[in-house]
Amino acid sequence: MSVLRTSMRNFVAHKGRMVLSGLAVLLSVAFVCGTLVFTATMQATFDRLFTESASNVMISAADREADGSFDNVDLTGRPVTLPASAAERLGGLDGVSDVTGIVASQSIVAVDSENENIGPTTGAPTIGASWSELELRTMEVVEGEPPAGPGETMIDKDTADEKGLEVGEQVRVLSVTGDHAMTITGIAKFKVTNPGAAVLYFDLPTAQQVLLGTGDAYTQIAVDAAEGVGDTELKEEVVAALGTEDFKIQTADEYIEENRSELAEVFGFLQWILLGFAGIALLVGIFLIVNTFTMLVAQRTREIGLMRAIGASRKQVNRSVMLEALLLGLVGSVLGFAAGLGIAVGLMTLMGALGMNLSTDDLTVGLAVPVIGIVVGVTVTLLAAWFPARRAARVTPMDALRDAGTPGDVRAGRVRTAVGGGMLVLGLGALVLAGGATSASAGGLWLAVGVVLTLIGLVLAAPALVGLVLGALSAVLLRGFGSIGRMAERNALRNPRRTGATASALMIGLALVAGLSVVGSSMVASATDEIDESLGADYIIQTSNWMPILPEAAEAVRSADDLAAVVGVSEVEGTVTGPEGAEFEQRLALTTPGYPAMMDTPVVEGSLSEALESGGIALPTDTAEKHGLALGDQLTVRLQDAAGPATVTLRAITEEPAFDNSGAFLGEDTAASVLEPEQMPLPWGLFALAEDGRTDQARASLESALEAYPQMEVRDQADFKELIQQQVGQLLNLVYGLLALAIIVAVLGVVNTLALAVVERTREIGLMRAIGLGRRQLRRMIRLESVVIALFGAVLGVAMGLAWGGAAQQLLALEGMEVLEIPWPTIITVFIGSAVVGLLAALVPAFRAGRMNILNAIATE
Repeated sequence: MSVLRTSMRNFVAHKGRMVLSGLAVLLSVAFVCGTLVFTATMQATFDRLFTESASNVMISAADREADGSFDNVDLTGRPVTLPASAAERLGGLDGVSDVTGIVASQSIVAVDSENENIGPTTGAPTIGASWSELELRTMEVVEGEPPAGPGETMIDKDTADEKGLEVGEQVRVLSVTGDHAMTITGIAKFKVTNPGAAVLYFDLPTAQQVLLGTGDAYTQIAVDAAEGVGDTELKEEVVAALGTEDFKIQTADEYIEENRSELAEVFGFLQWILLGFAGIALLVGIFLIVNTFTMLVAQRTREIGLMRAIGASRKQVNRSVMLEALLLGLVGSVLGFAAGLGIAVGLMTLMGALGMNLSTDDLTVGLAVPVIGIVVGVTVTLLAAWFPARRAARVTPMDALRDAGTPGDVRAGRVRTAVGGGMLVLGLGALVLAGGATSASAGGLWLAVGVVLTLIGLVLAAPALVGLVLGALSAVLLRGFGSIGRMAERNALRNPRRTGATASALMIGLALVAGLSVVGSSMVASATDEIDESLGADYIIQTSNWMPILPEAAEAVRSADDLAAVVGVSEVEGTVTGPEGAEFEQRLALTTPGYPAMMDTPVVEGSLSEALESGGIALPTDTAEKHGLALGDQLTVRLQDAAGPATVTLRAITEEPAFDNSGAFLGEDTAASVLEPEQMPLPWGLFALAEDGRTDQARASLESALEAYPQMEVRDQADFKELIQQQVGQLLNLVYGLLALAIIVAVLGVVNTLALAVVERTREIGLMRAIGLGRRQLRRMIRLESVVIALFGAVLGVAMGLAWGGAAQQLLALEGMEVLEIPWPTIITVFIGSAVVGLLAALVPAFRAGRMNILNAIATE
């Protein structure tokens, strides 16, 4: 109990010195708990949506492979359907209460009276669906009436509010079946979450004609059971009536679980990404906590020595420090859990701004969340305090005669330096092997090993680098400040281990920033070079949300003036059978013989133009080698949904370029010979070549022709490069935002080190003030010390990040990212930002130091 009382007294007595360490634990645990609550709430919200909307038995088309790369979107523009006769056959079953045919599609565009796209700008789809009584389970009509005939539609309230739409307004619905004028007759509000989509409802016949182009099909059938009939019993009746060859028949629970598991994969991926960044913040926080307890132990050397002199054992001293860490971890974790709820609510608010309205009434906080948060926070704190606790246990009774601090704190240990240097060399070697790897899997493994080894090695070796790097930085930055600058330099050098740990915390976040910026810049530079070398088209025409291009929009492009040629590219999945009967799945780009003029695809053998003629095919080198195929081989291709196979000749073997999806091509004429017109996939992009000397006129003509289709975007090569740069930039900004927590914790580490150093040097500061050092000079000295420590972390972080980024780029060169680009503006910004961080971190410690009473400071033990 005496050890516990001592720990409690020390914790309370030094609570001010532990505030920043506790804040680091709080922030990290808050991010962990906030992530868990946020993802659980999203999952629970969608579970409720699926539960509310599901009938006892749900029927859809039998499973088939995803069509191309657009999840849940059929590239023909028409969703997979069920015959309406199936619903009629179910109506007479004994266990059936009601059968409802449903029609829904995401392949539509809605345009208001001002020719503005009313769909979401966040990437969520615009959904067209048939209205029925079933929709009242999840929707409530709040204004007007549901649609009751042709030319009528009802829109969701979120979209209506955002776009300023009212009952009675005119909208146009563009679909694969044409351009349809509609009048808004009603507005419906979600009873559960709005998944972020814009939703337009039609009566069933209108939905069938607008979305499917036929009146005898549904996309889904919902079957409600008669009273007393269970879901499983009803499913057996439906299976007996329809069979399972062409239908996927599920009970409500099976339907809910399938949808839940699909979303769980997405939410799980998101959760692990967020937890990964929380882990980085926790790692950075370890350095802060280690520094805190190391400095507290050093400052209490005399106290601990006296405890040893009056009988305290090493175990008791060790236990005392670990109990303080336990208290710190518990307090920080409990407060972090509470703050995590605020973070979860904040993330939900952010999702609301993006169109997905999540209610705080659905906030899902399981028992595991606080348990995980407390376990993580306490474990990290105890691990961080373990080394300082061992150091405290080694204090002898004779140390009570010394001033605070021990000689062993002055220099980094030789063993630590040797181990760190060895790991650093091994890590750099692994990065070199990663850059020189010939396969992505082997290179990825070497890259991971290299990142871990260099990180640990540089952390261990950082104290040994303090003298060298700080000496160079001081010569450039501090010498101009005269004696104040020299004192700041010596203060930073007096404890290399402490300075190294403080800088290492900042180094981790900055290394990730630098490494990712190298990869991002190299990606943009490589894509730019690829466009310059390969893209022959003057214009690329695509939809703003990367959906397939609807037929009328494509026809508008083809009819534009001042164009020499227009080539579309679509995708289809197929099964290829070789001469020996071996089969393999292959994604194929469908296009015309004019494609090579638009996009220069490297060809190893044969001619791509000939391969795109009727009866030809082109395959990439690795596919041909893997299946033993040679130019001139006769192959059989069965396209998805085709009535029969097509016999083709391998007329070209291509390299697998970075810009194309796969390097495998099939001519549109060949596909049209085995697919019905409505089965032909819509193009994901159109390439246009202007007539000689008519480039500007061609663009004006294209924009004029597409004026009625606001979802379409016309880009020249410069625009396309800018688009890639924007997309990579947005991704990097997102990552930088997630890394901000680690940077904040690292800044707290700098503040913490300086604040404790001021306490540790109280008498020294008093003596300097007594012999004439002014308050402004004192504050400037502390600020300069902080700046040079922050820049030391920046130097180590940028150096390590450049090594990581360079190795990653060399590895990604195997996938076509061949240009290494160093983002010097970002690197310079990192250094300037680090200096600013150093200045800000020193504000409070410098202010407190300047306010010290000189006599009281001198009298401090």
